[in-house]
Amino acid sequence: MTDPAQTASTESAPLAGITVVTLEQAVSAPMCTRVLADFGARVIKVENPNGGDFARYYDDVVHGQAAHFVWVNRGKESVTLDLKSPAGMAVLHRLLDGADVLVSNLAPGAMARMGLAAEDLKRSHPLVLPVQIDGYGPGGPLSHKRAYDLLIQAESGTCAVTGHPDMPAKPGPAVADISSGLYAALSIITLLYGRDRRDREAPGSVPAVAVSLFDTMTDIMGYQLTYTQHSGVNQQPLGMSSPAVAPYGAFATRDGQTVVLGTTNDREWQRLARDIIDRADLADDPAFATNSDRVRHRDLLNEAIGDWCARHDLAHIQKTADEAGIGNSRYNLPSEVIAHPHLSARDRWRPVDTPNGQIAALRPPPVIDGFEQPMGAVPGLGQHTDTVLAGLGMSDDEIAALREQGAIGPAYD
Repeated sequence: MTDPAQTASTESAPLAGITVVTLEQAVSAPMCTRVLADFGARVIKVENPNGGDFARYYDDVVHGQAAHFVWVNRGKESVTLDLKSPAGMAVLHRLLDGADVLVSNLAPGAMARMGLAAEDLKRSHPLVLPVQIDGYGPGGPLSHKRAYDLLIQAESGTCAVTGHPDMPAKPGPAVADISSGLYAALSIITLLYGRDRRDREAPGSVPAVAVSLFDTMTDIMGYQLTYTQHSGVNQQPLGMSSPAVAPYGAFATRDGQTVVLGTTNDREWQRLARDIIDRADLADDPAFATNSDRVRHRDLLNEAIGDWCARHDLAHIQKTADEAGIGNSRYNLPSEVIAHPHLSARDRWRPVDTPNGQIAALRPPPVIDGFEQPMGAVPGLGQHTDTVLAGLGMSDDEIAALREQGAIGPAYD
């Protein structure tokens, strides 16, 4: 049953009236379209009748459903179409007749083979904004390659600055996928905002958007690449620290916890040395006067801070650091974050429906006065096929005929 409050929120949402058709798998494009759905767009997720989005089956920990899938697919309608069949492709084109945006992240060349590349859409659906998310972008020696998050993080140097020296690591979250999806969503919203003006100035001129995971990650690597470009030095990863500033890192406490303390300027260093660890001698030592000096001597400073932290409990360290105006945090496991009092105090959890029962999901990060993101249900495979096709004017007999041909999946139970 639809929540009336959610329906009202959707109808008054910033992207109400916008229809997005998406041919998507895994994380990058689904993240993009989930953001659009959270802002009120209608998102029609076209899936292969034979299994659909493969991220549905990564695991079964969420009431028999995959954690990746339920995370990035709420608020969408699932329609199954066999796009290898003429009848299925014809239905897709009917969907695009009423769409504003087509988002895809299929394998290299797949959209062109289906006649859905940007230049094709300019002829067949000139009002549809085409958005392609891929691995490496066109025109380069790697453009033909498949790309997954880990592969891109390795190719872009991200793994080389994560972990420890001689022990590179992939950042835990799918940073390449997530960030590319967010860049794509930002591009879509920006172009939709400028659509009326653009149509007045150049009627029928709809730009195409292309976002590659490699371009996204080399942009995110901006600090590291700029540093190396001008110094010739490949910075070494420092685990839970930063090569850019010191002192800045994680330290064990007397009560078996881990505290993270950070300074970002000379004034903070002075307060940390004098007011927290009671080491005026370090504060007065010219060897540690600037951040560059402290970076060169980070091992000495880490030893001094580590010795002090080992003699005190976490609560005392954080209270002392707060009073001194020094940034600090507690190292948490995911299970501890789920129960984090800051999330509950700020009412950050919301119920979301799934085919196998309700789950708790975190609200989207933007807090917007007067608007709460609808956070619609996670769709079952093909759940909305009949409803969406009926909305295109198809009769029950026509839908049944498509099902008999295999152009659409079985009726959703």
